[in-house]
Amino acid sequence: MQINSDLHVHSKYSMATSKSMQPDIMAKESEKKGLDLIATGDALHSKWLGELEDNLTQIDDTGIYQLKDETSNTKFITTTEVEDNQRIHHLILIPSIETAWQMRDEFIVKNMDADGRPKIRMRGTEIMDIARDYNCIIGPAHIFTPWTGIYKSYDRISDCYDNRMADFVELGLSSDTYLADRIDELKNYTFLTNSDSHSPWPHRMGREFNTMEIKNLSFEDVRTSIKDNDIIKNYGFDPRMGKYHETGCIDCYKIFNIHDAQKLNMKCDVCGGVIKKGVKGRIEELATSDVPIHPEDRPEYRYILPLAELLSSIHNKGVMTKYVQSRYERLIELFKTEIDILLNVELDKIEHVDMLLANALKSYRNNTLNVTPGRGGLYGKVVYD
Repeated sequence: MQINSDLHVHSKYSMATSKSMQPDIMAKESEKKGLDLIATGDALHSKWLGELEDNLTQIDDTGIYQLKDETSNTKFITTTEVEDNQRIHHLILIPSIETAWQMRDEFIVKNMDADGRPKIRMRGTEIMDIARDYNCIIGPAHIFTPWTGIYKSYDRISDCYDNRMADFVELGLSSDTYLADRIDELKNYTFLTNSDSHSPWPHRMGREFNTMEIKNLSFEDVRTSIKDNDIIKNYGFDPRMGKYHETGCIDCYKIFNIHDAQKLNMKCDVCGGVIKKGVKGRIEELATSDVPIHPEDRPEYRYILPLAELLSSIHNKGVMTKYVQSRYERLIELFKTEIDILLNVELDKIEHVDMLLANALKSYRNNTLNVTPGRGGLYGKVVYD
């Protein structure tokens, strides 16, 4: 079977996260999106684990969970993101909530419950050892992010894990397959595209997701799919939309060529602010080829933008305004899921509801969107004529 999965989110116990990140809301909003499987996130936090146990029930010892009241078809898989002693983030998929409870005491940490994403006082390879002792799978999160991605500190992923391979890499919002496959070492890795969402609303949950092939809906089959690279498609942002795509000033957001920025000692010549190296610049430093060289089993990467954000842009209204949300809900009522609307519903059917949206979707599906790229912490923006 094929499923749509978002395997990296956070709970309300992570810093700067919506208080609405709770199981029932997460599941119901993700069902609108068209997601079959979502991460619990934050599965080393004791209060969150308690809430998961109160709200979820495991399906036949599969390691997959559903709401106890079965009011949503979207299911959960136990996950956490952790930060190591080099401030690098790692994503861990865990066999069960029970296993997550057992793992908590294995890590060296000042206070495991200080934040949903705990700061582990251990090296990446030590974290990997614990994860694998408990039958988890582990990989570096958002690998190119300049603050906490693995490539900020290492030129090779294996250097973080004492020359062992991770089970996958997560590309992050500012990169895609075409950029990543310019780096030779990545040809051996399964690529995951996840939202890293801090909010349950569909313009955040599933903004990046994976379509996976699995035999049955279970932790073991999800693990096998990832390790065997049975990913059918990766869906994610046009990397120009990511807030760290281009090298840019974090104050005035001027874009710089990475070599020019280095000549300026990463100090903006306009406002004096700090220039933050972008994903594109870092990839230029790491690239082993000028063009992507895809392995034969690399799945297609499709660009996707949240429906509510498209509606917000074309109608010039805030994403969470009643104007945008009422139109969003009407489209879901008519066409069932956001993913279907974005990718599959015939444009002439959408024209009857919203002509501007149909025109935007045509450009989006044809990869002809005009994008002002993100840089210095500012998200990119689609520009409509």
